Amino acid sequence: MKMYDVTGTIYEEMTVYKNKPEKQPKLNQVTTGYVTETRLELDVHTGTHIDAPLHMVVDGDTFETIPMDDLVGQCKVFDLTQVDDGISKKDLERFEIQKDDFVFLKTKNSYEETFNFDFIYLAQDGAEYLSQLGVRGVGIDTLGIERSQEGHPTHKTLFAKKIIIIEGLRLKEINQGEYFMVAAPLKLEGTDGSPARVLLFEGLR
Repeated sequence: MKMYDVTGTIYEEMTVYKNKPEKQPKLNQVTTGYVTETRLELDVHTGTHIDAPLHMVVDGDTFETIPMDDLVGQCKVFDLTQVDDGISKKDLERFEIQKDDFVFLKTKNSYEETFNFDFIYLAQDGAEYLSQLGVRGVGIDTLGIERSQEGHPTHKTLFAKKIIIIEGLRLKEINQGEYFMVAAPLKLEGTDGSPARVLLFEGLR
């Protein structure tokens, strides 16, 4: 069995969505004698994280409504590094995607360490295709599953079918194939998302 940690590291001055200063994590470390304590100020969409419907839907479901059972199990990684813009239905049709699959979309984003405003994203028709197939979740290697689409149709299309969205994955070292996934978020209540540690296991079912 081999384990892959596909989580981005959280630290001050890390890469954040659109390089917005207000999204930067802040660590305040205080040492008194031999005791050190650190206070962490963190946006719930920092680094590798899971979105809840409330993020893009007025009065949408909050984070605790996402079943943990759906965050543990088999997942499929698909290599889409040849895509230069939005991942479309046509891009996805060549893969064997089935109902209840949790799919990870590996793109050129995994090879960049700084924020690229022209990042690869999941286009609306790609989201509609995955929704029609009935996948249980979609993960992508950028800090947003869509770029600047008015009204955020990708998010809303997936949330309408209760499809889980994981953003900020680091998939550079991951080959296309099937893995066992553990996506462990913080146990938060009432929020629109949560940071998560995401692990992939090879040879485990």
